[in-house]
Amino acid sequence: MAKVKIDDREYDTDTMSAEAKSRLEMLVATENRLRELQREIAIMQTARNAYVGALKEALAGAAPAKAA
Repeated sequence: MAKVKIDDREYDTDTMSAEAKSRLEMLVATENRLRELQREIAIMQTARNAYVGALKEALAGAAPAKAA
């Protein structure tokens, strides 16, 4: 007997209709995917920062472009 809380109301999943259970499953899957995507974004931001740092090191001795 699992319970889920929505808008400060608790619902027993054992008494939910098949449609409500299906929608709850989709909600849980969506929330899991959002967490996964947020982790991927954090990884990509870290990689981007590393690439920026590496580019700055590679450009350290280069002369900047002249203004047009």
